[in-house]
Amino acid sequence: MIVLAVDLGTSATKVVAVDAQARVVASTERKYPMRTSGVEATHDPHQVLNAALDALAELASEDVKAISLTGAMHSIMGLDASLNPVTESLSWADNRAIEQTERLRGTPEGRELHQATGAPIHSFTPLMKLAWFHENGVRAAKWCEIKDFVHLHLTGELLNEHSSGSGTGLMNIRTLRWYEPSLEFAGVTADQLPPLVEPTHSTPLKAAIPGLRPGIPVIVGGGDGPLGNLGVGAAAPGCGAVSLGTSGALRVAQQGPGVDEEGRTFSYAIADGLWVRGGAISNGGVVAQWASETFGIPVGDLLAQAAPVDSDGLVALPYLLGERAPWWDPTAHAALLGLRREHTPQQITKALVEGVCQQLALVLDAVPHVESLRITGGAFRAPVWAQTLANTLGRPLHLTEDTGGSAVGAALLAWRALGEIESLTVDLVQPTRTITPDEDAITRYAKARPFVAKVYRALEELYNEGTGPRT
Repeated sequence: MIVLAVDLGTSATKVVAVDAQARVVASTERKYPMRTSGVEATHDPHQVLNAALDALAELASEDVKAISLTGAMHSIMGLDASLNPVTESLSWADNRAIEQTERLRGTPEGRELHQATGAPIHSFTPLMKLAWFHENGVRAAKWCEIKDFVHLHLTGELLNEHSSGSGTGLMNIRTLRWYEPSLEFAGVTADQLPPLVEPTHSTPLKAAIPGLRPGIPVIVGGGDGPLGNLGVGAAAPGCGAVSLGTSGALRVAQQGPGVDEEGRTFSYAIADGLWVRGGAISNGGVVAQWASETFGIPVGDLLAQAAPVDSDGLVALPYLLGERAPWWDPTAHAALLGLRREHTPQQITKALVEGVCQQLALVLDAVPHVESLRITGGAFRAPVWAQTLANTLGRPLHLTEDTGGSAVGAALLAWRALGEIESLTVDLVQPTRTITPDEDAITRYAKARPFVAKVYRALEELYNEGTGPRT
């Protein structure tokens, strides 16, 4: 018997068939474009829906016991009174709300909203996007995330849940209800948002999908970030997961919600009282891709050449795409300090890799009670990434092959809802190898980290004074 997990991603929807031992037995995906224009990044809701329905039909069989959903967090779209789209679906990458974000970021009101909702004050959150819609006269009868829209068409029910809801900036992480001060800021009311349910909530399938029995359970599921922890076996309190692709994230599981007092982390729900604390970074493997394009060297060759070199005094702030954790500053700029004529492309690349790893270390510094870390993601195919990260984080890293990630997490939610597994903390995913840090490198990177934070603060102050190119 299997469950089908639907992962609604930024560039494609993947459907994965997973058995009760968390083994992926089949998968398929359907690609679609993300429309970008300036700061805008959107999807056509019907393209995403049709991709999900088509992929589900490909893997449909009598062996399917349930469907479960996950997807990229922080999307938002408007519906009319008949629940038809009146806007496109804004992706997490949509930055049109930078002005609204900058007005709130760093204020007492902003800090209070972050502490109450677990979501940072950043332009990627639905809180800010709704404020932008409100200020620009865009109205809708209902507002929902793209996963909610797909669930609506599978079941006839428009629902959100505590996992995705905790990433909106609109849900109180302690009461698990829509939070009135956030709603007021965003210009919406609670009845314009879907009801909030547990991520294991089940609704019968009503959509006619060839090969699937009508009425099988559809598990509402959760956000791709927290379910990523579940999918790599890092859902027990104290267990962390680091993912690194174009961007990256570090999330540590804990019992119950909570963010640090300085507002450096988010707090997102998994299910069953399990939450993750941590942060996403905007710049991961993209920095190596940028260096490859700049220096005209294939990225694999450049990273292989950079692996053994010393960056020789170079310090990089790798904020090519602004930055999220721990600064939550979409207007942050990249910088190279200590650059001299004799520095090589390999040394610059190594400094950028180190800068990314230092950013993840700054996130780790904001998270208490970390017992172990698992890593996953395409960037780790280059050994320089895994070894530099182990050295920077100062602890062994257990590499888990990317066999489904968030989709496997969604499948495990389904098996939990069906009563086939007793706890979400069960570890069914085993690492393939361990990367051990170098003790001398641990010391060197730890000493350099406070300088990275000081440089960011100094440049932020200069930009805020109008001395630099703040945009």
